[in-house]
Amino acid sequence: MALDYIRDPAEIYRLSFETVEREVAMERYSAAMQRVVTRLVHSCGMTNIVEDLDFSDSAAEAGVTALQSDCAVYCDVEMVKAGIIERNLPGASRLVCTLNDKRAGVYGKAARNTRTASAVDFWDELEGSICVIGNAPTALFRLLERVDEDGVKPALIIGIPVGFIGAVESKRELADNPRGSQFITVHGRRGGSAMASSVVNALAYLATGKS
Repeated sequence: MALDYIRDPAEIYRLSFETVEREVAMERYSAAMQRVVTRLVHSCGMTNIVEDLDFSDSAAEAGVTALQSDCAVYCDVEMVKAGIIERNLPGASRLVCTLNDKRAGVYGKAARNTRTASAVDFWDELEGSICVIGNAPTALFRLLERVDEDGVKPALIIGIPVGFIGAVESKRELADNPRGSQFITVHGRRGGSAMASSVVNALAYLATGKS
């Protein structure tokens, strides 16, 4: 017996986004940030996530400009990279994840740090890039250290790592001192790959003028 449920993907998206826009006070956000908020909430199914959302004034706009300038998009883990719809990225923007680079494990052991953090050392074009952290707080900490050490400045840091150890602290450090970069984060323990990649997907739609 066939069950009664909505099967049309376009209708599912339409109704989902309508629900988010109805249940979240969108008027507080810029037009670009509204798109980010809609997809962020949609990715996790929690409208109250906006209570922990924090971002710099021109974060969404900076992300759109960076994508339109063919920036690199660095991802801390493969799950973040897989969640970004690459065909929607404009121009020559490229997705990069160095977690499986063999050097990351060696560097991690030498530095007594995680492989995810050490993988950040192989992000080779940080200036003007978008950096997306959806899993590892140590990767966000290491990214901020690299900005301090090398003087490079990503256009946008999307810092939404999840977890019990270091997630709260790394996101607080980003928000308190973004080091000249624009940023988007979700404070507290909540976060994850789907949420982080949803932000990039929203920016990509804006950058290409898609609905």
